[in-house]
Amino acid sequence: MNGVWALIAAVIAFGITAIMGKWMIPFLHKINFGQTIRDEGPKWHKKKQGTPTMGGIMFIIGILIATVVAVPCYWQISSDNVFQMSETGLMATKIFAGLCLALGYGLIGYLDDYIKVVRKRNLGLTVKQKLILQFLVAAAYLAAIYLSGGTGTTEIPFVGLVDLGWAYWLIAAVLIVGVVNAVNFTDGIDGLNGSVTFFFAVFCMVISSYLSMFGLSIMAAAVAGGCLGFLLWNFNPAKVFMGDTGSLFLGGAVCALTFGMDLPILLIPLGIIYWMEIGSVMLQVTYFKLTHGKRLFKMSPIHHHFELCGWNEVKICVVFSCITMIGGIASMLLVFFGV
Repeated sequence: MNGVWALIAAVIAFGITAIMGKWMIPFLHKINFGQTIRDEGPKWHKKKQGTPTMGGIMFIIGILIATVVAVPCYWQISSDNVFQMSETGLMATKIFAGLCLALGYGLIGYLDDYIKVVRKRNLGLTVKQKLILQFLVAAAYLAAIYLSGGTGTTEIPFVGLVDLGWAYWLIAAVLIVGVVNAVNFTDGIDGLNGSVTFFFAVFCMVISSYLSMFGLSIMAAAVAGGCLGFLLWNFNPAKVFMGDTGSLFLGGAVCALTFGMDLPILLIPLGIIYWMEIGSVMLQVTYFKLTHGKRLFKMSPIHHHFELCGWNEVKICVVFSCITMIGGIASMLLVFFGV
């Protein structure tokens, strides 16, 4: 029964996202919400100029509806004792506060996209503005968890529960903001963010089911379904981009799933691509400053480096997705044998 509701959530999210593309893409064209391609990027990206952006709205709606419908229905119907022990109170807060976390970041992304497209400011919000808003959203999410009975403990495989006290909440806020921006950096070529996050969500679904966190596995299935539905329109050659609206939402969803399981440590192996992306940017900037203009990579984030090395966009998506699957298998082994 638990797997059935996860499947239902995935199908709802996939169907809504896929169907919405039929009318939303023409609508975004009509209102001239086209992507402006920066001059600093690969030259062949210029042909993507004008491709509709903010398409992330499609899967945001699909994921929200699927989760809000499927999770309460599962709770209402289930009479499993495991459900009674693990799916009440704090877990409900983790799921729905997690949705609000993702939606909050999606709204920040929408504001950023709106400024870029409508106000014609290509860089959107300033870095300071983004960080302030992002930390406020993270703080609101963590406050909701704390007020619902959350503690400053986290599970570390083969170690057990580690109590970090008040420091946990500070570390968690910094980690959430860092991961959200890392997921945002992963959005840069057709289908990359959607495919990587699809596999991330699939492994979260399996792991949360193993931990008897079935409501959270339903949410993970919805995220996977939404990403897959979006890939129908976003895979190379993309007919629509998710924009910061979508990528920041996915960043929030990724954090909600791992923090919901009390296993943010899984962000390291399972989110390896996200760390590669943001790490390459940080290394590039640092190396550039230290060497007075030299570059460590041909271009960052690192997916652009591989583009300039001759890899096509489909190959990058496949390789990065395979790396995510390896990280997912490692995460499963850590949980199955270490928790």
